[in-house]
Amino acid sequence: MKTVTFTEFRQHAAACLNAVEQGETFRILRHGKPVADLKPIKTSNAVPSWKRCIEPIMLKGISVSDMIVKERDDYGR
Repeated sequence: MKTVTFTEFRQHAAACLNAVEQGETFRILRHGKPVADLKPIKTSNAVPSWKRCIEPIMLKGISVSDMIVKERDDYGR
């Protein structure tokens, strides 16, 4: 992790972002105190887990749709 002052970051923002794209991490200091960490985004975490597609589960036995059809037939619907 590289450490840069806020002034250095402002003056060299494009170069810092290029380095971040290559995987580098920066800690930005203001008046000698850390205020931010600049790091690349992990692509695997770009999509929240609740939005990711799920593989369908195949179970043995009768399918739910077949059970519904059977229930409807049994009750005369």
